[in-house]
Amino acid sequence: MSTKISKWPAGTPMWVDLSVDDVEAAKTFYTGLFGWDYLSADDEAGYLLAQLNGHAIAGLGPKDDPAMPSAWTTFMASDDVNATAERIRESGGQVLMAPFDVMDSGRMAIAADTTGAVFGVWQAGNHIGAERVNEHGSLCWNELHTSDYAEARAFYAGVFGFNYHEVTGADMVYATCLRDSDRREVAGIHHDTQIPQSDPAYWLTWFASDDVASTAARAQELGATLLVPVSDTPFGRMVIVEAPQGDVFGVIAVAPAND
Repeated sequence: MSTKISKWPAGTPMWVDLSVDDVEAAKTFYTGLFGWDYLSADDEAGYLLAQLNGHAIAGLGPKDDPAMPSAWTTFMASDDVNATAERIRESGGQVLMAPFDVMDSGRMAIAADTTGAVFGVWQAGNHIGAERVNEHGSLCWNELHTSDYAEARAFYAGVFGFNYHEVTGADMVYATCLRDSDRREVAGIHHDTQIPQSDPAYWLTWFASDDVASTAARAQELGATLLVPVSDTPFGRMVIVEAPQGDVFGVIAVAPAND
């Protein structure tokens, strides 16, 4: 278990939020699965902070566009969102939502990388992002799934200064992203050959579980589908879940780590 009380270093995936059609149904699902409770962010859009034991875990809110699929969005920490947005453009990405202030919580932007994956950028104000990680029901990892592995690596190196560590022996092409400030592994990039050529890349959110098999069974009881069944991998026991509204996430058993 790790509790965070200060802002996350730049380049760290430090927050995830969910956009869905039916926020109440999503609340019911994730409370049933992970035991989350919720706090209103006091904005007009109806955004909620999911919590565990009083610590912020993730965000939930209604979609801006009902035609878009339900999805989790990964946010990267930045010391200067405006500068990060400029680097995104210089590296060939798109700034889909220009930097703007979110009351006194922070400043944010939404972007797409050069392989089509959408992600957020967050400059902390009063809201630092996830306050609890690497424990049951909390964020523990974020990884990019892309069919253009080399292009993605070049983009994130240009924007966030990532270096990479190639992971071998896992029967896949995979690299971990090393944070520029301290070379700590903070994310992954997976060369996913299953993505149709016409589909964009995507960031997959992973939550920790004390018992992956039980979490998977509970997800099914709550109406979810297992896209990848419970499996033992070199990274730990894991499962990939599609929630009733179509939002996809991974669940994995992980050892606690300091941040």
